[in-house]
Amino acid sequence: MSSRHTRVVRGSALIAGLALAGGLTATAPAVAADQAKLTAPALTGQYDIGTTDLHLVDPSRPDPWKPERRRELMVTVTYPADRFAGGPRAPWLTPGMSTVIDQALAGEDYLDLPAGSIDWASAKRRAETGVPVAHGAPKPVALFSPGFGSPRETYTAIVDDLASRGYVVVSLSHTYESVAVEFPGGRLELAVSGGEGPDFEKKALDARVADSRFVLDQLTKIARGENPDAGKRPLPRGLGRSLDLSRVGAYGHSYGGFTAGETMVHDRRVDAGINLDGAMATAFGYPPGSPYVPGEVTKRGLDRPFLLMGAEGVDENGKPLEHTHRHPEFDRSWADFWANQRGWKRDLLLRGGSTHMAYSDLQIVVPQLGARVAPDKRAAVIGTIDPRRSLAAQRDYIGAFFDLHLRGRDRHLFDGESPRHPNIDFID
Repeated sequence: MSSRHTRVVRGSALIAGLALAGGLTATAPAVAADQAKLTAPALTGQYDIGTTDLHLVDPSRPDPWKPERRRELMVTVTYPADRFAGGPRAPWLTPGMSTVIDQALAGEDYLDLPAGSIDWASAKRRAETGVPVAHGAPKPVALFSPGFGSPRETYTAIVDDLASRGYVVVSLSHTYESVAVEFPGGRLELAVSGGEGPDFEKKALDARVADSRFVLDQLTKIARGENPDAGKRPLPRGLGRSLDLSRVGAYGHSYGGFTAGETMVHDRRVDAGINLDGAMATAFGYPPGSPYVPGEVTKRGLDRPFLLMGAEGVDENGKPLEHTHRHPEFDRSWADFWANQRGWKRDLLLRGGSTHMAYSDLQIVVPQLGARVAPDKRAAVIGTIDPRRSLAAQRDYIGAFFDLHLRGRDRHLFDGESPRHPNIDFID
């Protein structure tokens, strides 16, 4: 099996593997002599943004990975903020998560960096904390789900930017599957070892769908004026009135893209979805002759809009791969979904040297590390595509899709290929 396809199906395979093997600890790494400082990219929308974390507990659901516990989640709500309020910028990573991510990136199969090479303590998102929601009409809501094993904190570029365009974006970490989840008080819950194969991946998918639906339930409570946070920490002023739950989207990277589609099958509250380079099967039939177990969304399609955005890569023999519905020999699930999809659909390819992880914050982080990262490591992780063009295209097409299908605003970006985004190919 190619590592490229493994990543399409399961997200950040290395991070997941480290977690499941118990290879990550909460011990602070040594600090490298020359730490890289990170700057988050500027936002492209009209709004300043605020952010808050929610600790949510589902009293009705045993945790699928630890049945003796109730299911608990951490989610981040990022929203258009009052322009004149002002507040401190949110940290990119909390101290516990920065230790986990630092160790993962230092691995020789990833960036092969000395531990402590990145100054996470000074790294900030563009979002501010403690600020009220912007005045005005309620905003559409978008759920974001990360790749398999990946934490929500590693997708800030496509979460924060969508919020700046006038959306309330709610991003989830899937406890005990995500490499780690940090809860209030610094409690760090690492991923559990659960094996591999279709049954394991189906268990994770079912947990993700249930998580997404539960979060929608909690957002409904917030819209009614309730506070579902387990610790009853104050919510941002105006958050409840800002939620327009009659207009809900879902998007995600890798297994998170599969999660978005599968959630739409089971919950009609979600009106439109995006899959960023994620196969939609729990066993995917690659290489030929191996099992193929498609998801419900793959077998049934949807009667609502759904966007596929794929990436390039190479197999173990160096053969180029393109993740589109036209290549069933690589990912049959996209071809089957395409044939069964009844609602609006498009298939876009991020071309020009992209990789699976180009849809994550690594596309922002790795270029800022400069010569610390060997050229072959950089190419393997984020490809050779111009990262600025890649990020601009992702943000623009994600925003345009939700504008079209949640707001009824046609920016005509889906009419055909655009000279503004030469790395985006329209497959169909």
